[in-house]
Amino acid sequence: MSTGSCPVDHSAMTATGGCPVSPRAAAFDPFGDAYQADPPASVRWARDEEPVFYSPEIGYWVVTRYADVKAVFRDNILFSPSIALEKITPVSDEATATLAKYDYAMNRTLVNEDEPAHMPRRRALMDPFTPERLAAHEPMVRGLAREYVDRFVDAGRVDLVDDMLWEVPLTVALHFLGVPEEDMATLREYSIAHTVNTWGRPSPEEQVAVAEAVGKFWRFAGTVVDKLRKDPSGPGWMPFSIRAQREMPDVITDSYLHSIMMAGIVAAHETTANAAANAIKLLLENRSVWEEICANPSLIPNAVEECLRHSGSVAAWRRLVTADTTIGGVPIPRGAKLLIVNSSANHDERHFDNPDEFDIRRENAAEHLTFGYGSHQCMGKNLARMELQVFLEELTSRLPHLELVPDQEFTYLPNTSFRGPDHLWVQWDPGANPERTDPGVLAKAQPMRIGEPSTRAISRTVRVESIRAAASGVLTLTLTDAQGRPLPSWSPGSHIDIEVGGLSRQYSLCGDPAETGRYRIAVLDEPDGRGGSRYIHERLREGDTLTMRGPRNHFRLALTAARYVLVAGGIGITPIIAMADALKAEGADYELHYCGRNAAATAFLGRLRDDHGEHLRVYLGSDGDRLDVAALLAEPAAGTQVYGCGPDRLLSALAEATRHWPEDALRVEHFSGTRAELDPAVEHGFSVELADSDLTVEVAPDQTVLSALRAAGIDIQSDCEEGLCGSCEATVISGDVDHRDLVLTKAERSANTLMMTCCSRATGGTLTLGL
Repeated sequence: MSTGSCPVDHSAMTATGGCPVSPRAAAFDPFGDAYQADPPASVRWARDEEPVFYSPEIGYWVVTRYADVKAVFRDNILFSPSIALEKITPVSDEATATLAKYDYAMNRTLVNEDEPAHMPRRRALMDPFTPERLAAHEPMVRGLAREYVDRFVDAGRVDLVDDMLWEVPLTVALHFLGVPEEDMATLREYSIAHTVNTWGRPSPEEQVAVAEAVGKFWRFAGTVVDKLRKDPSGPGWMPFSIRAQREMPDVITDSYLHSIMMAGIVAAHETTANAAANAIKLLLENRSVWEEICANPSLIPNAVEECLRHSGSVAAWRRLVTADTTIGGVPIPRGAKLLIVNSSANHDERHFDNPDEFDIRRENAAEHLTFGYGSHQCMGKNLARMELQVFLEELTSRLPHLELVPDQEFTYLPNTSFRGPDHLWVQWDPGANPERTDPGVLAKAQPMRIGEPSTRAISRTVRVESIRAAASGVLTLTLTDAQGRPLPSWSPGSHIDIEVGGLSRQYSLCGDPAETGRYRIAVLDEPDGRGGSRYIHERLREGDTLTMRGPRNHFRLALTAARYVLVAGGIGITPIIAMADALKAEGADYELHYCGRNAAATAFLGRLRDDHGEHLRVYLGSDGDRLDVAALLAEPAAGTQVYGCGPDRLLSALAEATRHWPEDALRVEHFSGTRAELDPAVEHGFSVELADSDLTVEVAPDQTVLSALRAAGIDIQSDCEEGLCGSCEATVISGDVDHRDLVLTKAERSANTLMMTCCSRATGGTLTLGL
């Protein structure tokens, strides 16, 4: 590149390779020890100081921050994937001749194909990757994992890479592809050679040996395709693709089948094998976390996501810039090559709090970019997730006492993009294997959700420190972490989810947010409820443990108003009392209106009178005193915010009374959601265009947008799926939304820029979402 192409005004810097770059940029070497040992850490300086820089060592621009990496992934026209499989190290003439003797002609695949060819092929070949189809592979994955652990469970010491983590994903890959199981050692040699050939820096002498293996791999792939073509009636992605070719010969060509056969083995195998080794190593290095998932396997799905974020197997991808542009404010010329370090993006503190910390309860862990993003996102991501979950379930249940062999040296195959330890030695005491005394261990298995995990799976165990009466029919529970650790911070309006008697129930926090060691909730005894409150009132005891999720806050107090009107009915006082405490501490102008049946049944009445006496107005039905909501809110008051929580009739009255108030003057917390069966006789179908993924998803009249997106392989979070929690939110680019949630405010609905995909729908025929 010419000196003028360098985007940075580097003062006091020397010219290196014809381009003035900073000393650190000039020293950057993705084949060096620092990058190979820890890619994200090796470019931390860049994330902080020079997030987009030119590397003369490899002739690539390096992109390191989350927002920039995601933006590159999102636009596959401006940032072409065509160089994703280009050899990063120039190949010698002898190596090229070696490949030629095998008629090596690797074509474009789903990984490195440009539009307009890419999406028609992706759509044509996607069906085997949908969650419904992948679910059929779960028994096979579990069976293989069980079989391999059986082989060494009594050995006491093993290299997990050699004895499980390489061969099982390879076997799964072959089953998924629908091809014969060949010699494992040979295929391992082929796969490693393909990685070194594409992303490594082999010496001229090594290049010939690598080319020999790659050529044999190419010939093997062609032989398998020819065999399957004779009878493509069997299961698997390759027979499916051959059958699809008969319908779309111009879309799925012969050369394309040969290329995806070879690329498919590597894509479905090596990255998963490396990801599994990285995950187990990381968990065993963080012993307390390993022990947590042993005790609570429901944490495994989110632990997998955090492992993929923190130590994923895909360190970087490559793109070609097709027009002059800017990335992160840095001018980048047409024809520039990009090394987009997605592993660095996964450690960007601008997107992930405390990114170097390993936190399996991280709520946005699944926003990692290990699988890429947009229209070229990894199609096999959910198969990989399934495998990692099964491996961890098998090992944590059967070998919870597993540990790393001390003082072992971890080595990695030198390359820019894919990372996993060559060996992973572990040890344990076979005499302590749980199955020796409890054969039931072998029958345990967690329900498998195919796809991105729900944040509802992120739980912790809490102990019931105390149970006290707050009023007639109302108990106050004080909860502490079972391991004595601080609980997550929370703000007024937050709630937690508690598993009680096999039921999941939501309770607002009503204690002091500054008290990090304990939470307080109040529970009303509801005889006609679904059983959660009855369990707490009749069976729960001090010292018992519960599974808790959260906290979450979709009823957040905004400390920006001139005046506040707080309205609570019955047990709806629980979030409101925390708000009143916060407003008092701020010295804010507020009034609190509290409705109850009688004094004995009105929770926290004494404390409220003591702490908020001059701001408090109590309405007790037993005294014939009722709140006139219409009169209270008859005159709109500029700068006044109204917060309400209680029975539906109270919330309806508040909504009616504030119709003439400024938009969003009223914020309410609902006790029940909007879940209802969709009636196809009433609803209509519509199309959802995904701007970032270049897909169009059809939503049937009896189908939610959320379920249609999942069926198309689009990652999207969800929790309550009742329109209450807001976790399935999506950005609306165009089209009108029929909002049916209880999360968005009136102003947010009017803006029409967000929707809850679990319940809301299109008013017309098409929506365009930023997914």
